[in-house]
Amino acid sequence: MFGDVHGSFNHVLPIVQREKPAAIIFLGDLQAQRPLEQELANVLELTEVYFIHGNHDVDSKADYNNLFNSQLAHRNLHGKVTVIDGFRIAGLGGIFRESIWYPRASAEIEPMYRSYDHYVKEGLISERWKLYRKQKKASMNADTWKEYQENVAAGWVPDLPMPELEGNALKHKSTIFHEDWLTLYGQEADILVTHEAPTCHPHGFHGIDVLAQGMKAKYTFHGHHHDRLNYQDKEEALGFSAHGVGFRGVSDMYGGMISAGSYDEERAYRRMEWTLPPGNGLLK
Repeated sequence: MFGDVHGSFNHVLPIVQREKPAAIIFLGDLQAQRPLEQELANVLELTEVYFIHGNHDVDSKADYNNLFNSQLAHRNLHGKVTVIDGFRIAGLGGIFRESIWYPRASAEIEPMYRSYDHYVKEGLISERWKLYRKQKKASMNADTWKEYQENVAAGWVPDLPMPELEGNALKHKSTIFHEDWLTLYGQEADILVTHEAPTCHPHGFHGIDVLAQGMKAKYTFHGHHHDRLNYQDKEEALGFSAHGVGFRGVSDMYGGMISAGSYDEERAYRRMEWTLPPGNGLLK
């Protein structure tokens, strides 16, 4: 399990050469600077590569295309269960956003938009109208443009085009929609990999807890927070063994550390400070 790499893959090949894994999985925020199959050409000669996407994998069209339109796009584990080396691996890429669905305190919260298609249809209606008018105005003379405006004013609704992949249309390609979550819930998996964290993390979500429990997952792994906290005292309550993988850190499939993340100790200390009560002498 490879934590967020944010465009730097230099550590991947040496670890694969040393550990000789049957497969590797990236936990989001890859931000490949080239199509992913080019970034990992040498690695692909030695092992299989899988991934889930993170929120920063849509920071630009290049980030999006180098991952989602790469020759490894079919290796995105998001929204499905895949058998890898005999283990059932489920994936949920992206992050929760309050404007869409935000199951931090409860997985029962109602979504604002059920799916990406629902969001495009209802949430981006003004952008789609603007694009439609722009396209129509460019192809019409003054008389037909006037007739078109009159028809719209009378209530006629045309087939609106899909929005261009920019702005919110691009950003929400990395949003977890309720439909994504429901697709997985009730299936079974040995391991659940997510970009978001379960509630054992200070910024975790009950939506991840409930998903892992519903899938009867034995292990979960997440990236996103660039830290590696100790969740052992939470395992019994959670019902599964949870593991965070730090910034450019690497873990094995049981949570054992293969390579520490760049900020593991620093972030762990900060998390400890945030959770200690006031007046303990550690907070400055």
